Amino acid sequence: MIEIRPAAPADLDAVTALFLRCWQESYAGVLPDRVISVFDDTRARELWRRAIQTPGVGTQGFVAVADGRVVGITRLGPDPDDPVAGHVFSLYVDPSMQGQGIGGQLLEAADAWFRARGWDRATLWVFAANDAALRFYGRHGWQPDGGQRSQDAFGEPEIRLRRDPGGPVAESAADRG
Repeated sequence: MIEIRPAAPADLDAVTALFLRCWQESYAGVLPDRVISVFDDTRARELWRRAIQTPGVGTQGFVAVADGRVVGITRLGPDPDDPVAGHVFSLYVDPSMQGQGIGGQLLEAADAWFRARGWDRATLWVFAANDAALRFYGRHGWQPDGGQRSQDAFGEPEIRLRRDPGGPVAESAADRG
């Protein structure tokens, strides 16, 4: 059984470790090594310390917990380019737990959080080379909207995806876990 709950300061160590596993394992062979090496333990911990312990106004993190262990994290807030839309800043699921529906449950929590704020649409960015993520989000109703960027920190192309949080979601049995 997976519990989805708001992230708390006590989750910092677990979230940092989870993020690094995802960044290093899930992006291996997808992104160049120079991008993967952007985050070490210190940089990852600082990123998530800010997100969890001193979140920005109007942002929220949620963790997925299985058997007392954090196995997923998402961070949400208003879209930086469209304040009447929600935004998924990040979503990571432990590589050993991927394909069990945890990411879908985190997206459901995101949709509920967005609807509670009156946002009828949401966006997120994904690395263009991340075919697995593009397939995952596509199964959950997220579609490219033409937005593209390349952040200086990574230097890799990203694609913006958009979804109506109240809209239909196509899921397979594997997605529900």
